[in-house]
Amino acid sequence: MIDPKIALVMARPRPEINADHDMPLLLRALSEAGADAISAEWDDPGVDWSEFDLAVIRSTWDYTWRKPEFLDWVDRCSRATRLANPPEVVRWSSDKSYLGTLAAAGVPVVRTRYLAPGDPADLPDDHEYVLKPVIGAGARYAARYRPEQHDEAHDQVARMHAEGLTAILQPYMSGIDTTGERALVFVRGRFLHAIRKNAVLSPDVPFDQRKVAHPGLQPWSPTPADLAVAERALATVPGSADLLYARVDLVDNADGTPLVMELELVEPNLFLAAHPDSMSTVVRAITTAAAAAAAQRGTRRHAEDDRAVHERR
Repeated sequence: MIDPKIALVMARPRPEINADHDMPLLLRALSEAGADAISAEWDDPGVDWSEFDLAVIRSTWDYTWRKPEFLDWVDRCSRATRLANPPEVVRWSSDKSYLGTLAAAGVPVVRTRYLAPGDPADLPDDHEYVLKPVIGAGARYAARYRPEQHDEAHDQVARMHAEGLTAILQPYMSGIDTTGERALVFVRGRFLHAIRKNAVLSPDVPFDQRKVAHPGLQPWSPTPADLAVAERALATVPGSADLLYARVDLVDNADGTPLVMELELVEPNLFLAAHPDSMSTVVRAITTAAAAAAAQRGTRRHAEDDRAVHERR
């Protein structure tokens, strides 16, 4: 039996894109498990995705400013092979308007307002707030403002609107300064591990300045309340049963209860370097999914061959 062939999908290395520190660890672990796995850049025209039984999106961290091109690739790749996560999930979660869907379903989320191009930018006068794009990652185009900083905030909104981006307006959750932001990672619907990190957005840091995406990162044990909210959020995702991986990012409300800040279902950092004991679970999930996809492809090919023989007769 031929081992299934797996592509771990990444972005083309550039100075503005963070290095994927988990990629070499995951490739080595898959190889040691006997898998035929390589890394591949999503926008490399020389890659034939039909050669792979499974393509796993890992660090396509430039998709947020290349979304139409990226989603075109998602469609092409998913026609050629099995894609994880599935294309329907990728499309649904690539735009943070899903926070409104979660809120409507009763999931506790950070209060969110959307400012589309042409909308008036009515900003808070009585509390700190955050502005960021509805399509974003790694704190790109995100900033924190005090009420007296309306001029700077309006400049950011104008810049995003000029680029056709809808802005997200949220209160700054001050609890993050004491209890941090927690990221809960799930594989095949089961909780795997969590990390805690410090606040990403500091006062007076311009929105277009590069930020450290995961400051003060450390392994973390979530509370039962954290787990309950994360599981409730994932249960609301259309097609959640087909998720290979998922990450739920949480912060605390003023009363100490957890709120969903965002879901990471496209290309989340899984923090495997911080949790080396989780690697075997991730490898097993990927190889099992690849083997199932390979078997399905083989069955389909046999059916097509049988149909061709029957038609010749």
